[in-house]
Amino acid sequence: MTSKSSTNMADSKASLFRSDLKDKQAPTIDISPRKLMVALNEGCQDPYQLIQKDFLKRLEQLSLNRYMSPTTDLLHQRLADYAGVKKEQILFGNGADDMLYHLFLAVRENAQSFALSLAPSYFDYATMCGAVDLGIRFLDMRADFSFDVERYIELAQDPDCRLAILCNPNNPTANLLPAEQIRQIITALPDKLVVVDEAYYEFSGVSFVSELDEYPNLILIRSFSKGFSAAGLRFGYAISSPQNIAELWKTQITFHTSSLVKAFALCILENKELFLGHVQQIKALRDRLYRDLKELPQLIVHPSATNFLTFSLAGKSDDLYNHLQEHDITVRNVGSHPALKSCLRVSISCEDAVNAFRDQVRAYLAK
Repeated sequence: MTSKSSTNMADSKASLFRSDLKDKQAPTIDISPRKLMVALNEGCQDPYQLIQKDFLKRLEQLSLNRYMSPTTDLLHQRLADYAGVKKEQILFGNGADDMLYHLFLAVRENAQSFALSLAPSYFDYATMCGAVDLGIRFLDMRADFSFDVERYIELAQDPDCRLAILCNPNNPTANLLPAEQIRQIITALPDKLVVVDEAYYEFSGVSFVSELDEYPNLILIRSFSKGFSAAGLRFGYAISSPQNIAELWKTQITFHTSSLVKAFALCILENKELFLGHVQQIKALRDRLYRDLKELPQLIVHPSATNFLTFSLAGKSDDLYNHLQEHDITVRNVGSHPALKSCLRVSISCEDAVNAFRDQVRAYLAK
């Protein structure tokens, strides 16, 4: 039997946290483990195997008993060189998600503040906004993944809108947004931050980094999880004006990234040709799989500027999903939004995985 005093203590403990957390849930991901995991847009090559010798050599130069490390400045410079900007225009952290989280934290002014995103788009925008009690609103994309740019601008001009988010290429639709529409939005919102999420930059080859000087309200977000096959490393970065980076830096803790992570990220950049060459292989596999799937009856597959393909099968997507699960293949169900009704998403990782996935789709259609 629960005593009155213990009930009061439970109520008291609940009130120690932010009141809005009561109705929120901890972030989870509903992915069924299978032998072939092609659900999370991960690469199939292990970067440690590629740069093991260089990494171990650099570890010998680290003093893990120290907070400060010369690796920090060197990585900062190498990252700036890779992005083609000054060091003062770069801030790195524990994944692109970490950069977005701290950006949302930095812009939230009050309980009415919100961010604006297209939908469907990266689902964790909502997760991270919720974590810092920043609202989020959405403008739905059309069935062809286009959107009403004038309406987007109108929604973003709300005084409580603190920033506008554009994922380019967009996840999970895989398409690039028209560059002129992105510029139109940035230009129309000089007093708002516009975030262009370039997590799939290495696959699309499209970036607004050369236009940062023209648009002081622009912030770019990138990741090592996709093009550098380092999802488990948790390393990402923001690129913007020195003024914007200085403000964003104020939300970070002093030693916000592990010395081990920084050393590994530096080794990746020093061997970037290995990874960028693999990106070209993945793009070729993606294009081949796209052609193969286009030839299959009833299957609809969308063009992609990323390392994944989004597809559906005329009222049978759920059944196909289950068939793949039964054959030890996990893809991602992304069909919760009307624009992606019944759609699934498959990651393009390596040739064996692509062939196994394609063969099982063919086997299902042949039943």
